[in-house]
Amino acid sequence: MKEEIDETVRASRALATAGLTDMVWGHAAVRDPDSDGVWMKASGWGFEEIESERVLLVSREGKVQHGEGKRHIEYPIHTEIMARRPDVGCVVHLHAPALSAFASLDVPLRPISHDGTVFCDPQIPRFTKTGALIATAELGTALADTLGDAPACLMPQHGAVTAGPDAGTAVMYAVLLERACRTQLMAMAAGGPKVWSDSEEAAFKRDQIWNPAQLDAGWNYWQRLSERTER
Repeated sequence: MKEEIDETVRASRALATAGLTDMVWGHAAVRDPDSDGVWMKASGWGFEEIESERVLLVSREGKVQHGEGKRHIEYPIHTEIMARRPDVGCVVHLHAPALSAFASLDVPLRPISHDGTVFCDPQIPRFTKTGALIATAELGTALADTLGDAPACLMPQHGAVTAGPDAGTAVMYAVLLERACRTQLMAMAAGGPKVWSDSEEAAFKRDQIWNPAQLDAGWNYWQRLSERTER
């Protein structure tokens, strides 16, 4: 229990440090190994405010089974993705500005930068059933189906989700997705993009640059930075 709570705190604070906040909205959830529930921050708190006392265990039915506070209405994002994906240990939901803007364009996300290679071949999916809150198990299941086996899914008129085997990977995917979308928006504003990695180079770069060791290095960086900003 303590490990999952600590991981939820670390993920939340890393997302805040990376600038992926939206006041008190957005959340990271860590799988509970002993149930179908997830550990996630309580509603009403920003990523940077999360401490162990503000982390809840929420069941797949939406009941708060541990902790004090109100749960987020969008808990089905996490419970339904994890129900479909046994390989996933953490899901991040965020409303970061660049990815939200890019999702509205309905154009492919190109591997212009290193960051973009994570989300192509196959192309990052888009959830188009609704732009409203994912407040029911049915919508959570539909989102999980759209995500499939991908590392992330854009949610036009809403935001995005990322998923990984652990908190570090899911957080890093969130960071990389926002950066990739921002880079392409900048290129489009300048009249491009005109060049990007082909499928072969993108695949090579995914293994070379974003292998588990490199993702872990990025995750450790955000943790160190978040610890410094707390002092």
